[in-house]
Amino acid sequence: MTDTPRPTLPPLPEHSAAVRQAREQKAAQIRGVASIQHMRDAIKQASRVAPAITSIARLNKPGAAMFRARAGEGLPFLIEGVVNKWPLCGLTPQQLREQYGHLHVRARVGDYVNTAFAPDRAMHDMSMLEYLDLSSSGETGLPPYVGNLELRELNHLCHWPTYFNKMGPARFWIGPAKTVTPLHCDYDDNIFAQIWGTKRIFLAPPHHDAFLYPREANALLFGSPFDPEAPDYDQFPLARHATLIECIVQPGDMLYVPAGWFHQVRAQTFSLSANRWARGVPFALQGNSALPQP
Repeated sequence: MTDTPRPTLPPLPEHSAAVRQAREQKAAQIRGVASIQHMRDAIKQASRVAPAITSIARLNKPGAAMFRARAGEGLPFLIEGVVNKWPLCGLTPQQLREQYGHLHVRARVGDYVNTAFAPDRAMHDMSMLEYLDLSSSGETGLPPYVGNLELRELNHLCHWPTYFNKMGPARFWIGPAKTVTPLHCDYDDNIFAQIWGTKRIFLAPPHHDAFLYPREANALLFGSPFDPEAPDYDQFPLARHATLIECIVQPGDMLYVPAGWFHQVRAQTFSLSANRWARGVPFALQGNSALPQP
């Protein structure tokens, strides 16, 4: 259950049309598509004809060819036997404090659920050591969360597989039990590695945005006010029709989240995770003649 009820979020302040258009054109160019809008539409159309699933499949150490073939189906899956070989998995919490306690981090604080996709959410700058002390203080309520943060000093401890031709930088997520990223979708393929701890993840297919009341944060990111862990069907009646698949990600697991899939992530224990987003045409659309080319 969440600690704070989740109301319908107010609309974000509008950026100028010119700035927005320039950002979307740059994003489309990086991904090799004619427009982000066309890409989003094609992802949802591909999702409508993809097989329906009720659980997340597991693969054991797939090579790049096998990964890409499965990713082309447009469905999420778990990967075993890759992350547990990383040096970062051998790092202990005490070593994180001793060797990396000096690192600068930015923690989400306060009600970062209801402000998750707002430009003015509350953040506090501190050292890693200060954050680890704060997050273990045992205070009630929503714990502070270090999320979506580049920590380049940890990169050499991760050996990312070459599933994507081009990837964005690694992002790290650190926090105690109950830290949460609320329901949202990114329109880039994503590989998510669980280093320490377990996380509970709910996933929903892209075309079920019709049931999840999405709100645009930017052209590649849409948040939903619906909470699959504490569903309020009086406020969000269409959500009854959404398919929500629960997945427990264990230490050493890697989860492939296809572009456009909604997901909510909550730590069940103290956790360290990392992810990378692809920077190309999503696998579900490669070879799709319906996707306009630039």
